[in-house]
Amino acid sequence: MEYTTLSNGVKMPMLGYGVYQVSPQECERCVLDALGAGYRLLDTAQSYFNEAQVGSAIRKSGVPREDIFLTTKVWVEHYGQQAARASVLDSMEKLGVDYLDLVLLHQPFADYYGAWRALEELYDEGLVRAIGVSNFYPDRLVDLASFARIRPMVDQVEIHPYHQQAEAIQWMKKYGVQPEAWAPFGEGRGGLFSDPALTDIGRRHGRTAAQVMLRWHLQRGVAVIPKSVHLERMRENLDVFDFSLSEEEMESIAALDKKQSAFFSHQDPNMVEWFVEMVEQRRHRQGGSKAE
Repeated sequence: MEYTTLSNGVKMPMLGYGVYQVSPQECERCVLDALGAGYRLLDTAQSYFNEAQVGSAIRKSGVPREDIFLTTKVWVEHYGQQAARASVLDSMEKLGVDYLDLVLLHQPFADYYGAWRALEELYDEGLVRAIGVSNFYPDRLVDLASFARIRPMVDQVEIHPYHQQAEAIQWMKKYGVQPEAWAPFGEGRGGLFSDPALTDIGRRHGRTAAQVMLRWHLQRGVAVIPKSVHLERMRENLDVFDFSLSEEEMESIAALDKKQSAFFSHQDPNMVEWFVEMVEQRRHRQGGSKAE
């Protein structure tokens, strides 16, 4: 395993297991498989509705808690200082842990400054070892890094060969923020798994296109959290530390950049309205009660 050292000195694995879109019904089994395969970074979120299952798997795995780097995220409806603090403590209860290794603000909307102050407090109290953000574009990241008391230590954003985020990564580096990729394979959109450049490089190394993509991320200094519900694929994704891509191969992948999200833009007003509607629908559905 390769590690990165965050700006506050905390060591974080560069490759972990993400549970986005892993159903609560199969999440515990998947996390147990991942831990058994050797993963030690686990990434979940309040909005994934599977924190309790992740926590159950950790307890059943027999892996010491201190050997696991556990990440969760605060959802938008819990922003604001008091609400965010309460939601993180609720996440800890669901996960069955007395501290978290990393907590991220999941989206750059609503009162993220109030939520950030809550994370700063939890960090000061030792309940959270590192704090960061997710989906913060360079403008919002620089804003928060410049005016908050504690700078974000991680920014988890969409990064894959078709959307390489070179400029965003440069801004992160300037402010000492570790880039982390969600959807490191772009969910295969646009034929990414069968892209000739990636498959040709894979053949030269006896690797799959997915393994080539993960190696490319790591050599760029980007942490990754690939998700799979299949044990063999989990093992395959973890098997990327015994080969390297040449400078020429890295340049070949760099040429694939379309500089456009495969999903959506957080700067699109229509998408912002979609997030607002989703938050309101969840509040109405849950009658104002806490959400996972």
